[in-house]
Amino acid sequence: MSAIVHFEIPFDEAERAKKFYKELFGWKIEEFAPGMGYWMITTQEGTGGGMMKRQQSDQKIVDYFDVSSVLESSAKVEELGGKILVPKTTIPKMGYFAVCMDTEGNVFGL
Repeated sequence: MSAIVHFEIPFDEAERAKKFYKELFGWKIEEFAPGMGYWMITTQEGTGGGMMKRQQSDQKIVDYFDVSSVLESSAKVEELGGKILVPKTTIPKMGYFAVCMDTEGNVFGL
């Protein structure tokens, strides 16, 4: 069973969003790389996430699921009627990800 291993929260105003989630959940939120515009989130449960400037007005939170192969899982998404929105992409020193859409229009990552 694939578990959620990362999530991303888009924001319109960084400081407002950071304050909200820090105070609501007690999350630790730190800038990933100065000037990059991406903040890493550490939860008490150990699941990590990130926050970044909203790219589109309808952009929602995206959950990323652990898979053994991004390429194989991407192919299966398409076989099952889903779409690949961002193909396999390298995250230096971390691994790979892809962003997909299911048959119901929900966006998720691998």
